[in-house]
Amino acid sequence: MAVHQETFELPTRGAGLVEITTEISRVVARSGLRQGAVTVFCRHTSCSLVIMENADPGARHDLEAWLDRLVPADDPHFTHTLEGSDDMPAHIKMALTRTSETVPLADGRMLLGTWQGIFLWEHRRAAHRREVVVTVLG
Repeated sequence: MAVHQETFELPTRGAGLVEITTEISRVVARSGLRQGAVTVFCRHTSCSLVIMENADPGARHDLEAWLDRLVPADDPHFTHTLEGSDDMPAHIKMALTRTSETVPLADGRMLLGTWQGIFLWEHRRAAHRREVVVTVLG
């Protein structure tokens, strides 16, 4: 089995979804592999990865708003607040979502559905630099 792995950095502008499908597709193309699987992993505990609709931004907005209602910032019950009142909610949001995604690979392309994209979901209010590891197995 062949393995190709790359890590890239992604700047975020604060809380929100950032589509990274194109960057991952470029890694897949550089791998030269045609069949197998692509694993995407985020090396942080206050952001996550999701596969989500990439056509209508309203779907992403609704998802973000729903999770914000579920885990609000500034909750007075949190004790982990040294890095800010949005840090513990960011950790919980990460735990409720995922830090990795796996997508099948065929003919050198990810087998995402028509309206699917891969997104890094920044859960902190401030901008950050995030590391994403892409592993292509074939």
